[in-house]
Amino acid sequence: MRAGRQVTLPFLKSVEIAVKSIRARFFRSFITLLSLVLAISFYSYVSVNTILIKGMLLSRDFPSVERPVIGEEGALETADDPKQRWILFLSLLVCVVGIVNTQLMAVTERFREIGTMKCLGALDRFILRLFLIEAIIQGVIGAAAGAFLGTGVSLLLSVFRFGGQVLMVTAWSDVALSLAWAMGLGCLLSVIGVLYPALVAARMQPVEAMRGRE
Repeated sequence: MRAGRQVTLPFLKSVEIAVKSIRARFFRSFITLLSLVLAISFYSYVSVNTILIKGMLLSRDFPSVERPVIGEEGALETADDPKQRWILFLSLLVCVVGIVNTQLMAVTERFREIGTMKCLGALDRFILRLFLIEAIIQGVIGAAAGAFLGTGVSLLLSVFRFGGQVLMVTAWSDVALSLAWAMGLGCLLSVIGVLYPALVAARMQPVEAMRGRE
């Protein structure tokens, strides 16, 4: 009977439940989104800066932009710098840790909800699927917001520093690819961050979940 009830549940119903769960825990979801937006915006900012600098270096309209100048204080940062790569890695790692911590706290708040679903016949994979759907939804929103925010800030600062000509020498296809990579990375980070909490929730016994909040 349990397997039968699980099989007949439509996928769209799982999405609906996931959306309602995000709305019901808006503040906690907002914290997760914020950490993701900040990490991806920083990644996108540095990535687009690198594209802009390469475009200026290849253009004759910016003869004063040379590699020694780029390394000076106040110049644009690039992802080719080992120090910058390390900072990027740390920011993404902090983002994942923050998501894991937030989702673990969300699991403790949903003990009774998880127990009720399991008593009604929900299988482990259904609970896992709910958490993954929530992570994907938050990942898409947070990654898109962060990618466009970082790209926008990078372009605005470049125009302010070097003038509007920088937009004429920019490889926009590379900028679009950078946006895609940033959004994909954000979704991946969100899913990675929720995997362990989702497994904890999925493996929880119904009786243990029902009395977890007592």
